[in-house]
Amino acid sequence: MSVHPFPYKLYLVISEADCLGKNFLEVAEQAILGGVDVIQLREKYDRTELFIQKAKQLIAITDKYHIPLIINDNIEVAEKVNSAGIHVGNSDTPPTLLRQHPFTGNKIIGYSIEHLSQLDNEQTAVSDYLGISPVFKTKTKTDTITEWGLDGIAKIRQLTEKPLVAIGSIHSGNAGAIINAGADCLAVVSAICGADNPQKAAYELKNEILK
Repeated sequence: MSVHPFPYKLYLVISEADCLGKNFLEVAEQAILGGVDVIQLREKYDRTELFIQKAKQLIAITDKYHIPLIINDNIEVAEKVNSAGIHVGNSDTPPTLLRQHPFTGNKIIGYSIEHLSQLDNEQTAVSDYLGISPVFKTKTKTDTITEWGLDGIAKIRQLTEKPLVAIGSIHSGNAGAIINAGADCLAVVSAICGADNPQKAAYELKNEILK
C-alpha cells in the first residue's frame, strides 16, 4: 500500500539547534557533499512561519543536488515547500490520515515505530519506510519508549519487508553493525550536525554503510 520506493542509505535529520551554532544550511550542503542521500528538517519548537522560512531555504539546497527533503510532522510546511514527503511518530498525525490529504497522495511518508505490534497496523501498511527509533538511547530524542538495539533491528527485519531507517546514537563505529543487523538506511543527527567537519563525518558514515 505504500507509494514510493525508498532507496536511500544515509539520512540526515537536521534542526538549527542541533548544529550547535553552525549555519544549518551550510551543514546540510556539506553533508550532501559527503554522501547524505535524504534530509529531514525537524523544527518541532518553531512557529509555522519560521519553519516554512527554514524549509524554503533548505529545499533550495536539496533541490540543487536532487536530494529529497522530508518535513517532520507539519503538513502545512510540507505542502508550502512541496517537499518530497513527511515523517511522523506515534503522537503525530497518523499516516492513514496523511494519505487522505491531497498533498500527500504521491509523497513519501515515514512512520516511527516503538512497539513490534505496530508492524501489523494500518499506519505501517500505508507508510513508505519505518523509523526504528532509537536503536541506542540518545540525548536528541528523549520521548521514546523502546531502545531497540541490534537484536531489535534483526527481529523487525524478520517481520516486515518495509525499508527500515535506524536512528539513535549512530556513528561510524557502529554503522556497519546496524546495517548488518537488517537496517536499510541510517539516520543521524549529532554525528553530522555536531561534527567539526560535517562533510567528512557524512563521508565516513557512508563508507561504513557501503562496505
